[in-house]
Amino acid sequence: MQQPTYSVIVPVFNSEDTLEELFARSKVVFEQLDATFEFIFVEDCGRDDSWSVLQKIKKENPELVTVIKLHRNYGQHNASICGFGFARGEMIITIDDDLQHPPEEIPKLIEKQKENDADIVYGIFRKKQHSKVRNAGSRSVKATSKMLLEGTGKGSSFRLIKKDIIEKLLEHTIHFVFIDQLLLWHTNDIDFVEVEHHKRKIKKSGYTTRKLFSVVSDLTYFYTNIPLKLMVWGGLVMSLVFFLFGLRFILQKWLFNVTVPGYTSTIVAILFSTGIIVFSLGIIGGYLSRIYMVQSKKPPFTIKKVL
Repeated sequence: MQQPTYSVIVPVFNSEDTLEELFARSKVVFEQLDATFEFIFVEDCGRDDSWSVLQKIKKENPELVTVIKLHRNYGQHNASICGFGFARGEMIITIDDDLQHPPEEIPKLIEKQKENDADIVYGIFRKKQHSKVRNAGSRSVKATSKMLLEGTGKGSSFRLIKKDIIEKLLEHTIHFVFIDQLLLWHTNDIDFVEVEHHKRKIKKSGYTTRKLFSVVSDLTYFYTNIPLKLMVWGGLVMSLVFFLFGLRFILQKWLFNVTVPGYTSTIVAILFSTGIIVFSLGIIGGYLSRIYMVQSKKPPFTIKKVL
């Protein structure tokens, strides 16, 4: 089988109505580019009939399509990592399954990569056609990456990545996978190109507010030690404050024989310091739970079937 120039990875979740159109339009794009390609669909255990649609696409295009079904829902990033392991192309393109990333924009990624021979090219959007809540959540994830993890603060799941970078990503075995942060560990040769972003035609996004909050939380815990640093510095500051208050009361008693009533202030100090301790224990608990997840060596995904 001829090695393709491009491998297109599509994580699939509840998108039975868009998959055939996505593949058909993408196929036209690569034929116009006169480029060899393959499609790798990773069905992330959705609740609709996407698997049957993917089987049909595979049957009609056996040489161009690989279809993978996971045992359960592992999330978009984990499903993408799974697809990376099957990619044979020199360049790997990731694209969403809902047609909000138009396949006709793929040539922009390719042209931009050829300009500077960048390791990664992100398609970025002037205006995202998501709901206000989803846009706010997406901005929160990017802001967390930029502020705490020295990320670029921009990017998307519509990207082109060189094969050698993908091979480095596959060496990671961490349970929580955040592709963009892993990419930053291996290269800063990153470029961007503006592309269109279309409105979702069907159904709602799989990223609920709860899931987005969970991503931000896991991103902070797994890829940074900022919460632990906050505990250290916060504890030092509060210890100094309470030491100074205590010193003040002692001096008042010794030097001026002033009886400090202090019932209210004592209760407030106890409750406040207890709150700080409980909050700190919560942070430690968060890290311990994630250390357990890492040490238990749970795989980022498990494959049920490959076609």
